Amino acid sequence: MLLYTNMNILHGKKKIMSNCVLTDSMKCKGGMQDNNKNNRSDINEKDRTYAKEIKTLVRLFGDSINEEELRQKIEYHSGNIELVIKELVQQILIMNIYLYMHIKHKLEAEPKTNELEEKTEQVIYKNHFICFCITYFKQEQGNTMNEINNNNKSVQKEMEITEIGETKPGINLQGYCINENCLASKAKLPVWINIGFYNITFVSDKTSFSCPDCKKSTVNLIAKAMFYNSEHSICANGSIPVKDNNYQSLYTIKPGLSYKLTANKVRQHAKNIEDLRERSEHAMDSIEINNLVTELQKYEITVVKPPSLKGNERLLEKIQADYGGDFNQVFDIGRFTILCDNSTKLQTAVAVMKKAEQFNLIVSEDKDFFEKKSKTHHRFHNIRLYVPKHDVYIEMQATLKNFTTLEGYTVIENPNLSHLFYEHIRAWKPNNPLEEELKQASDETLTKINDVICEWIDAKEIKKIANRYKPHSEIRILKPPQLKGINEEEVNAKNDIPLKLIKFVYDQLCKFNPKEMKGQAVYVLSFEYFKKHIMGEMNPASCVDVISILKESRKQELEEDTTVLQALEMYIPLQANNYPYTDNDDKNNNSYDCHQHIIDFLEEEKKEKKSEQVAVLQGKSGSGKSLFCRHLEGVLWESYVNGLTTFIPICISLPKCYSELNEKQIISQALQMKQINKEIIDVICENISFVFILDGFDEIFDKYNRNKNNERYFYDRFNLCEWNAKIIVTCRSHVLNDEDIQHVLIGSKNITTTSMIYLWPFSKGQMNGYIDKFVKMNKKNKINDNLDWTVQKYEETLKHFPNLNKMMEEPFLLRMILTVLPSLMKQHPIGTKISKAQIYEAFNEQWIDIYVKNIVNKLSELRIQTNLKKIKAAFQQYCQDLAFEMFIQGNQVATENDYKENENDNISSKLDPIIEIETKHTDEKLEPKVNNTKISVEKTQDIWKQYFNGDSIAKYVLRKVSGNKYQFLHKSCQEYFAAQKIIFDIISWKPSAVNINNQQFQQQFEMHAQQFLINRKLLNEEMGIILFIANRIYDDNLLFVNLKSRLFRLIESSKTNSNVSIAAANAATILNMARVSMSHQNWDKINISHAILDYGFLEGTSFKGAVLDNVSFFRACLSYTNFTNASVNQVNFGEYGYLKGHSDCVTSVQFSPDGNRIVSGSEDNTIRLWDALSGKQIQCFEDHTGEVTSVQFSPDGKRIVSGSYDNTVRLWDVSSGQQIQCFEGHTDCVVSVQFSPSGDKIISGSFDNTIRLWDPLSGKQIQSLEGHTNIVTSVHFSHDGNQIVSGSDDQTIRLWSTSSGKQIQCFEGHNGNVTSVTFSPDCNRIVSGSSDKTIRLWDVSSGKQIQSIEGHSGHVLSVQFSPDGNRIVSGSFDKTIRLWDVSSGKQVQSFEGHSGHVLSVQFSPDGNKLVSGSYDETIRLWDVSLKIQTQSLEVHSRIVNSVQFSPDGSKIVSGSDDKTIRLWNASSGLQIQSLEGHSDCVTSAQFSPDGGKILSVSVDHSIRLWDVTSGKQIQFFDIESFFVRSFQFSPNGDRIVFGSFDGIIRLLDLSSGKQIQCFEGHTKGITSVNFSPDGGRIVSGSHDKIIHLWDISGKRIQSFEGHTNTITFVQFSHDSNRIVSGSDDKTIRLWDTSSGKQIQCFEGHTKDVTSVRFSPDRNRIVSSSKDKTIRLWDIQSGQQIQSIEGHSDHVTSVQFSPDGNRILSASGDSTIRLYSNSSNLIHFTSDDKKSVCSQNERISLWKCIWQGGVQRSGLSLRDSTWKDAKGLTLLQMSVVEQYGGTF
Repeated sequence: MLLYTNMNILHGKKKIMSNCVLTDSMKCKGGMQDNNKNNRSDINEKDRTYAKEIKTLVRLFGDSINEEELRQKIEYHSGNIELVIKELVQQILIMNIYLYMHIKHKLEAEPKTNELEEKTEQVIYKNHFICFCITYFKQEQGNTMNEINNNNKSVQKEMEITEIGETKPGINLQGYCINENCLASKAKLPVWINIGFYNITFVSDKTSFSCPDCKKSTVNLIAKAMFYNSEHSICANGSIPVKDNNYQSLYTIKPGLSYKLTANKVRQHAKNIEDLRERSEHAMDSIEINNLVTELQKYEITVVKPPSLKGNERLLEKIQADYGGDFNQVFDIGRFTILCDNSTKLQTAVAVMKKAEQFNLIVSEDKDFFEKKSKTHHRFHNIRLYVPKHDVYIEMQATLKNFTTLEGYTVIENPNLSHLFYEHIRAWKPNNPLEEELKQASDETLTKINDVICEWIDAKEIKKIANRYKPHSEIRILKPPQLKGINEEEVNAKNDIPLKLIKFVYDQLCKFNPKEMKGQAVYVLSFEYFKKHIMGEMNPASCVDVISILKESRKQELEEDTTVLQALEMYIPLQANNYPYTDNDDKNNNSYDCHQHIIDFLEEEKKEKKSEQVAVLQGKSGSGKSLFCRHLEGVLWESYVNGLTTFIPICISLPKCYSELNEKQIISQALQMKQINKEIIDVICENISFVFILDGFDEIFDKYNRNKNNERYFYDRFNLCEWNAKIIVTCRSHVLNDEDIQHVLIGSKNITTTSMIYLWPFSKGQMNGYIDKFVKMNKKNKINDNLDWTVQKYEETLKHFPNLNKMMEEPFLLRMILTVLPSLMKQHPIGTKISKAQIYEAFNEQWIDIYVKNIVNKLSELRIQTNLKKIKAAFQQYCQDLAFEMFIQGNQVATENDYKENENDNISSKLDPIIEIETKHTDEKLEPKVNNTKISVEKTQDIWKQYFNGDSIAKYVLRKVSGNKYQFLHKSCQEYFAAQKIIFDIISWKPSAVNINNQQFQQQFEMHAQQFLINRKLLNEEMGIILFIANRIYDDNLLFVNLKSRLFRLIESSKTNSNVSIAAANAATILNMARVSMSHQNWDKINISHAILDYGFLEGTSFKGAVLDNVSFFRACLSYTNFTNASVNQVNFGEYGYLKGHSDCVTSVQFSPDGNRIVSGSEDNTIRLWDALSGKQIQCFEDHTGEVTSVQFSPDGKRIVSGSYDNTVRLWDVSSGQQIQCFEGHTDCVVSVQFSPSGDKIISGSFDNTIRLWDPLSGKQIQSLEGHTNIVTSVHFSHDGNQIVSGSDDQTIRLWSTSSGKQIQCFEGHNGNVTSVTFSPDCNRIVSGSSDKTIRLWDVSSGKQIQSIEGHSGHVLSVQFSPDGNRIVSGSFDKTIRLWDVSSGKQVQSFEGHSGHVLSVQFSPDGNKLVSGSYDETIRLWDVSLKIQTQSLEVHSRIVNSVQFSPDGSKIVSGSDDKTIRLWNASSGLQIQSLEGHSDCVTSAQFSPDGGKILSVSVDHSIRLWDVTSGKQIQFFDIESFFVRSFQFSPNGDRIVFGSFDGIIRLLDLSSGKQIQCFEGHTKGITSVNFSPDGGRIVSGSHDKIIHLWDISGKRIQSFEGHTNTITFVQFSHDSNRIVSGSDDKTIRLWDTSSGKQIQCFEGHTKDVTSVRFSPDRNRIVSSSKDKTIRLWDIQSGQQIQSIEGHSDHVTSVQFSPDGNRILSASGDSTIRLYSNSSNLIHFTSDDKKSVCSQNERISLWKCIWQGGVQRSGLSLRDSTWKDAKGLTLLQMSVVEQYGGTF
């Protein structure tokens, strides 16, 4: 029924519907119909027509839609009834399809019923009806259009019908193609041809146009013309043109007529820009526009009118850029934005705007970019309305709210991003290809952004993009390098579009924090554009990128460096402390975990001063510094990844990266090596926090120090202040002296806070842990071939080589030893002392063997015969050559260049050999000019070329540390090979003839000396090389037998050839390093400038006329040395001498701020000014009437303030010496004064118990601080001047506020008067000295005592912090100055020299010197810099109590208060072994008769038996109940006798440890016992002054009386007939054994005799005494033969060698001395014979030939001669005089 009804309606009202469609179609065109306004229907006719349309549609679709809905649809479709019907039919179709599917589903699910069948039929019929309707209306529409033409008109506008083809803006013609082959022609379909904006004239059936289908000019039947989005005109046969500006106008073209068509782009019609603005403004406010807006708002559509028109500046810029200055092309000067909630409303809005004619507006352009992308890809429907009243066009832009970026209306995050992006690039005209590329990329990115905003891509794709989003807070966008150093104002001021764009994008990425999917996708697109086109695709764009690159770089570095990877697997945590390790330290209890300490350091918050943090890690070579750095880097990376730290760790090998030409870029260079591009480094610097681990500073120090730079501090030189970084720098111990460390590594406290960390040796537990890991690693990686070696086997084997234990304390050496131990034990007998050089020799041979075998195996596979020995020799030679070159260049990294040279390069760049050698020292720069561009090239850039010539296989024994850079496995390996090169160069030289004498040999040697490699460069900075050469001096390999003599020959050669001075200096340094005695040498006229002879034994050597400039004699023994006429410019004694001038005790001293002057105050009432360098007095101030107690410089050094017993404080002008002010107010003595740091205040402390503050300018008192109840002894300002600390005899320390004068804190703890107080440099601590003999450290904030330091034996009178705050110096009543380590409280140094109380002591500003004033009226200067230790001083550190030759005379054993027993080589003086185990002083040590064992006795109440070969303790005898002073082996060695303080002598069986016999008879303690040569008797001496002779059975045979004091020593003669004794009565007595009578009494000693011995020939006796002398006596005559001096303290023991040619002594000065008779003194050793000095060359018969250890008194100059010596300063001359030298 429904179908039937609808069809009836349709047919019955056919005519009405046709009229409705046509009428509406004509009406919707609007604008100019025929240019005849009378043809327009009036309003009443329109209304009637509209009413008919509604009624007709209601009849058709009344059952589906009501009248109101119809009205809305008609309005929406702008009155186009066809569109309304189409929409309604479509709705019915969809509804019926749904109904059909629903019924079908039910029919399939259940039996059909009549009702269901009826409904199904209805749906089917209704679908047929719909199809019919569509067809019907199309046909009717065409018929009606043909009938509408008016016969009286030649030109008629027609409505548009749907046809084939595409219409575009401008002129469009529709015709028919006559090409039979064209598809359009075959189908008889009309085609559209777009002419565009143009003027054309044509005749419809006579003009041909190109067919868009077949591309031929075959379209000649033009039927229609349509103008689209244009201002146009059309006329036929010269009639009046029809003009219009409607966006779409259609006209019928009749055959045979001539038509003229014109179409122009729509333009404004303004006279100028002001006119356009005015018209636009009026139009936007016009009633027409307002009515349209009102209409839109009825449908709940938002219309946004801009608050104002675009500004003139912006408008003019747009007009010029976009339209070439043509302002009439601008339409958006005023634009309305139509915002719709959904698509339906958007369609409604467009429909309403297209009905603009009802508001007297014309739709002139209709651009739908909602379903079709615009150039910008914004999504909108743009309607351009013409306002006839104002003759101007206004734009209406409609879109959905989801797509708008209009601020205040948008739902899009950061809506301005795309708009501002567009504004930046819209008018951009690139100036070069790079800008063009960026412009194109910018356009593409903007398109992508708009695609996201406007959803041109689907949600799935948007989500995919958004998933890549990471916020700036997480990835931290890097600031582009283009913006470096440019602020926002400067960017805006520049006419630089790319720069502004870069700034815009960067700012957006940093500020934009999207939460929604679209916002995140926009961010991702912006970031990817930023990364690729702004930062550069290869560069990081964020911190995360940087981190990723650095992590990958680290991974690659480790993968390339398998050595480090393996080492990390065996890593054992290191122990460290804030002070260097000494043998007295407990490794287990006194140290801390280095790793944890560094972590704590890194986690410390920066203090208020914002100073940067630096940690300096020092350790010996091989102590594990580099491996620690790598381990630390790995741990810090883990912490960073896990979010536990914000610092990125970067381990930088300084030798790889350092260039003296570009020090400030060292971090940049390092990062470039880690794949970070140079141009991005400044950006990284500003954005990322780092931990820079700078490894190997010692390896670059030589170059660093030579580089001429006014700034010494590495932090400044490396420009580290530019980085937000904490710094860890490693440095090998003893490469830098204390001064270098202070200036180079520590620097100013104002810049950085420096933490000094010292690596400690491995403890036993660490060694065991390492051995365990090594064994496991060896089985895994086959480090050596001995895979069956277990931990137990290693430990057992190591016990047989005790000297290795010390070396094993260093991790790298431990690994080497474990690697080669199996081979070492095959080469060296058990107990052998294996040198470091021998270990390296074995290790490096094994290392090379591995590579040689691999090469040989590979060559064998290719059937190539090889000589294994030759290949190995070539590898070794390669290593030696390269290592030596590295030494010469001062560079531990060799670089293999991968570029190819031109053929001529070898001619132009290859330097002549002589010049090449010279320039390699200077590291000069060549500056060639290429194309007027100056480039810097190091001359040394090609020095490595010869080592990488071709594909050299030798390089594979090296360690590849990066792409083209190579190092030796360890720096020490390079040092070893360099030393080998130097050694073999020296020992391989041969004279021209074989049979020549020494003189001829020396002459030929001297002729060649200049050519030796050792003459190329001083070794002073290469202690490792020196040590390896020194090791070889004692090597038992016959290859090195002549090394020592040839080093002496080099020194000798410098006498006649000054060009050998470098070789001679190196030779002297090496010999001294080896502890070779250089005493009594004839070194007149030698030239050894710059030699290091610290601790050297040069007693009696003659340096007459020698050149000794810059030679270091720190703590050297120079007694009896002759320096007559020698050149000693800048010679270093390690001490500075004293200033004398005051006539009474010196109470106060201080350095000037620049360190060049010293001021002193004295009880002689004067103040004196001194030149610190020369020691000369500059000025004397004499106005005080009482003792001067305190003096100090002003901060600028121009004034001096003083306090005195005359109760005044006085101010002096330094330059004139005049008094400026006198401050009076104190009622008693002023004992302490000081300037404030700013110099605007003076503070004073007085006997009147007050502290007073003064104004230096006016002289007026500012404030009086009261609180102390006794004398104020010391006052001191804090370094910021805000606080004052004071010390008093009331035993308190008080802290005061400078501004208020109020007491802040009171520190109590001292048990005596507080004599001195001062602040630490950081003001956090206070140090105080007291009459209770202690130094105490206090925490300022809490007031608590931090530490109490004890050591002085008298009142502590003066204390001060060092400038770096790490040390404290103190002066005392005990006449000493002591230096203390703050962190540990340990004494670092003690300075003795003053003969009276030390009243004042102060550091120099650089911390390297001390100045002290004393009761002895002198001012002394002291060197406190840590000397570079040139040798390992294996010496006793305290009194040596006992010394003895081995039975064969080849060894010496000594026992000391330092708890050790030491074994020495009697020939070389080299220590063989140190036996440790006693817990207290060792009083005596002796060899067994067979020399295989050593017996020792100690204050720890034990006797111990040691094996000489292994150093192992064999037996232990507990003697807890008595104290043993003396003992001896029986002649056959199976028993020992010892005497104790209980007066009893005991005989013990050595094997069982049981007591055999007990001898009682003495009434006091036994001091000495001795077996007779046959073992049948024993002699003993005692405190009871009696000597007893005993039978072995225990019977007393004889007693010898005569001594008047304690018997100190007794001994049998070799025939047992006599006994010699020494006593505290200063005499030596000879007794007849059988009679008991005294035979002889030897007198001469002035103090107690400590030891006496018979000579082997029985003719002489040697004795030692507390008078510091050794005396030789003739037995027969009783006369003294010689008094031997040399020891600086009492001589404790003396003995002849078994052959009688040498005398051995031990002393309280901590040394052992070996003397030889002059007839046997070796003056110079040649390769083939010995030259013996004649008797007349020696002053006396016995001379010291070597000294074991260093005298505690330090420098020894006794009886040295300095006549006419050139270059000594006054202060140095005072040192010479002080220590007994003469001029």
